Amino acid sequence: MRRAAWIVAALTATVGAGCRPALHVSTLQLGRSLNADHTVATHTTRFKPDDTIYASVLTDKTGASTIAARWSYGGRVVSETKRSVSYKGQGATDFHFESAGGFLNGDYRVDVLVDDQVVASREFRVEP
Repeated sequence: MRRAAWIVAALTATVGAGCRPALHVSTLQLGRSLNADHTVATHTTRFKPDDTIYASVLTDKTGASTIAARWSYGGRVVSETKRSVSYKGQGATDFHFESAGGFLNGDYRVDVLVDDQVVASREFRVEP
């Protein structure tokens, strides 16, 4: 009987967590550093080859989703990171993009996906 009660409680918790609405992205920030609350501290779309590039995805409502940052150079995806997140109210999810050997100069793009759907994009440039 205790086992059955535990299974029902676990299923209820799982189903309840799955009932949260998808997150809504309000802002996509890019920059060279982050604040303690995971928002971007120094906003820019121009970077140096040895910079670490940060993206912060701001959401404005309660929800749960998988958020991904897809980084592209020359029309080709060069990196993608996913995070499963859940927020009550506003939230900020940060991602970073770095290259051990330095980025090639040129135009880049980051796409933000919520549950595999592109919801925001930002172009940026790496230059000497």
